[in-house]
Amino acid sequence: MVKRVIYPPMWLVFGVVAIFAFNEFYPGPRYTSLTSQLLGGVLLVFGLAMLVFAGGKFRRAGNDMVPFRNVSTLVTTGVYGFTRNPMYLGMVAILLGIAVTVGALTALIVVPLFMLVIQWRYIYPEEELLQRQFPEEFSAYRRQVRRWL
Repeated sequence: MVKRVIYPPMWLVFGVVAIFAFNEFYPGPRYTSLTSQLLGGVLLVFGLAMLVFAGGKFRRAGNDMVPFRNVSTLVTTGVYGFTRNPMYLGMVAILLGIAVTVGALTALIVVPLFMLVIQWRYIYPEEELLQRQFPEEFSAYRRQVRRWL
């Protein structure tokens, strides 16, 4: 039997679809303004930059981008120096940027739900794997750098 896995970028896509669904069908109070548009744009660009920089650093270290596969090096520098999960943080910033930009209060619900899914499905198991694979290095890294921010 083939094991089907939904990778984090698909959860990001589900989140984007959910944001637009809330915006269209259940917007709740609206808060659109030039400020929210600019803030949303900044968050979106920040999130994309995090994905690019973190992904590049991860690949240069020889690690596979697919969760739980071929982790040969513990990456702790660059954006990994201020968050243990910069790619997931980038996805959160993208979702938050989109939610703020659409201006529907209910769309903001998607962001913490996405964070919960990612944390339980990916971050906790990845941290267990890294702890087994790099016991001393990961323990020291974990003491110095926070999971999200």
